[in-house]
Amino acid sequence: MTEKNFNDIVTRIRAEHAAMLKRPNEIREEFYNGVYKRYKYPVITGDHTPLEWRFDFNPETNPFFQERLGVHAAFNSGAMMFNNKVCLMVRLEGNDRKSFFAVAESENGIDNFRFHDKPIIMPETDDPDTNVYDMRFTEHEDGWIYGLFCTERADPDAAPGDLSAAIAQCGIARTRDLINWERLPDLKSQSAQQRNVVLHPEFVDGKYALYTRPQDGFIDTGSGGGIGFALCSDMENAVIGEEKIIDKRIYHTIKEVKNGHGATPVKTDAGWLHIVHGVRACASGLRYVIYAFMTALDDPSKPVATPGGFLIAPYSDEYIGDVLNCVFCNGAAATPDGRLLIYYGASDTRLMVAETTIDRMIDYCFNTPADGLRSAECVRQRIELIERNKKFLGSN
Repeated sequence: MTEKNFNDIVTRIRAEHAAMLKRPNEIREEFYNGVYKRYKYPVITGDHTPLEWRFDFNPETNPFFQERLGVHAAFNSGAMMFNNKVCLMVRLEGNDRKSFFAVAESENGIDNFRFHDKPIIMPETDDPDTNVYDMRFTEHEDGWIYGLFCTERADPDAAPGDLSAAIAQCGIARTRDLINWERLPDLKSQSAQQRNVVLHPEFVDGKYALYTRPQDGFIDTGSGGGIGFALCSDMENAVIGEEKIIDKRIYHTIKEVKNGHGATPVKTDAGWLHIVHGVRACASGLRYVIYAFMTALDDPSKPVATPGGFLIAPYSDEYIGDVLNCVFCNGAAATPDGRLLIYYGASDTRLMVAETTIDRMIDYCFNTPADGLRSAECVRQRIELIERNKKFLGSN
């Protein structure tokens, strides 16, 4: 390749990348449920990462301008408001299957996200992680910003030749600027494995409160009953005992196989808003959806509103990706103007956003009927709605 051809390719790739970053997002007008708005384009994909993270720009060492370190996917991002911008802790996955974290920020939270100059350098413990992913941000009242994430390592007790057996635990780090991170010891619990652990943003009875998901295995929930709640005295050496199940798994529901916490709870006048995920089995495998519930302001372990069914399920092209039929949320940002931006990974490949408001979510949680748990009860609920509509529409 001549120097001119090399420079021409670089110029074209830079222009295409810049145009993609500046592209305005568009509301999906064909979708309406009155609860939230969907957007046409992903807010972040692997292609949004800076070109300098992927290509060697030196023609002497990369004469064909080949991508050296590809970024395959971007999904499952923590979210928060920071310095008047929406900041995401994006889970990026390279072509080598390793996940890593990077911060991207946007003025409106819908488009025009820009990554910081470099990915996060996450310190390791004495037992190095093989993979880290799915960080939840929590700006705690103790003054620190905590990141709780899954740390994955090979299972030392795996059968010979089994290279897929793994152990997942909750990694913990903290920061004040989203750039420099202090790694703390992993969470210690009585459960064999822990994923989807979220830190409550306020002290509860003078202690740190954690939402957990006790599991017997890396994939199998086993005796794990659902989303747990536990207290610990010190995040610098976090140890929990009893995990009280506050949102249990239930047969023939959206959360029969497993469920886990998602975004850091959002404080509202009506209670704490929880945006979480549930998993059920179906003919094509596992189906991941997002649902919501609310707990009491004075007791975040006490549910006060439990709308039935899912809030967000895969839609249109969101079904397709590395893990089919899956949406997953571990980040939401409440903006000063009352919007609530719910970020969710679509099929473990791209990051989408749903936009709503706090008021709409309160209405949704308190006025959507709870799951009837039986077909007959669900029909009764629907007929009740039909009859109310007949009376209202007939009187108008």
